[in-house]
Amino acid sequence: MSEVVPKRVVFTGGGTGGHLYPLLAVAEEFRERYPLVEVVFIGSERGTEARVVPKEGYPLRILEIEAVMGRPIHKKMRALYRVYRAVRRCYRELEELRPEVVVGSGGYVSVPATVSAWLLGVPVVILEQNAVPGWANRFLGMISDAVCVTHQETMKYFPRRKVHLTGNPVSRKVLMGSRRSGLKIFSLREDTFTVLVFGGSSGAHAINRAMTEALQWLLDLREEVQFLHQTGDRDYEFVREAYQRYGFRGTVTPYIYQMPEAYAVADLVVCRAGATTIAELCVTGRPSILIPYPHATGDHQLRNAERLQAMGASVVIRQEELTGQVLADEIKRLYRDEGLRGQMGSRARAGARLDAAERVVDIAVSLIKRVSETEGLKHTLTVTDGGGDV
Repeated sequence: MSEVVPKRVVFTGGGTGGHLYPLLAVAEEFRERYPLVEVVFIGSERGTEARVVPKEGYPLRILEIEAVMGRPIHKKMRALYRVYRAVRRCYRELEELRPEVVVGSGGYVSVPATVSAWLLGVPVVILEQNAVPGWANRFLGMISDAVCVTHQETMKYFPRRKVHLTGNPVSRKVLMGSRRSGLKIFSLREDTFTVLVFGGSSGAHAINRAMTEALQWLLDLREEVQFLHQTGDRDYEFVREAYQRYGFRGTVTPYIYQMPEAYAVADLVVCRAGATTIAELCVTGRPSILIPYPHATGDHQLRNAERLQAMGASVVIRQEELTGQVLADEIKRLYRDEGLRGQMGSRARAGARLDAAERVVDIAVSLIKRVSETEGLKHTLTVTDGGGDV
């Protein structure tokens, strides 16, 4: 049989950058390998995908959907009804699109399209970035054809015949960030130590608060350190005002679209410990101070952070121990020890999985090929049976 060339692939997931960016990395790999493939995203108007996917040049079909878990009963019932309506809509969308494979990254956003694909007999690949999968991927893992995981310990949560250890896909673009371009984009000085601060795609109030409190303990470094700080929409004004009040240089923004350039200019990163962030820190080789989100499913962010700390690539501060002075002390210590920062960066880079997106695409294409061969066999049998009846 001739080589299988995918014509259309649907990606579904989002809500947060941690769910979205691995999908974008796989979409990028599909486009690199098959330039004529059509890529379509299905997501929510409330998620990160609503503003990021169109900027990446992909069409986005919007669902009216919201989270089910962890909500009062009346909101949970409304959310379940919206999931039901979203499944019906996705069924019609996929009938129209006729994709050869659907790739989902978990979270409530990915449920309708993944379930619809299963009902239509379209192969499904699920990405699981975290050590402990959430409820959505545990469910979707039962109806999917393949589950691609980041950590070996995650394999036990899924049927053995479906699970593949691929690593967490990271876009090639993350490695292509230019320091010179980043300094210009973010209006930063070239000769100044730069701290990149972010708390995920929506920001993190605990990190924003601690960082603004830390500034008073960093005044002796005011001429030697600058900041690039992603705040999220809610905290933007008060964080910007704090940097202005204490006279620190840098850029404060609700959202950073040019993350490759942000990593390129960073000498030190202060951030959460989501799986995608960890993967990006590793491929870029950036030393970090990790502040895990304490309410993550299965405490997976703490486990992610401790794994990087055990490698000697990061410093971990638990949120219950986080204060402005504690954060300032760690920033000072790492600023003053260039050798330690270099060692941390090298150890982070040693943990990178650069071929994760390629491996996911290999698995997806193998599923497409299997369906194609099955359909070809059915056609052959039909022709043969018909010939025998003549």
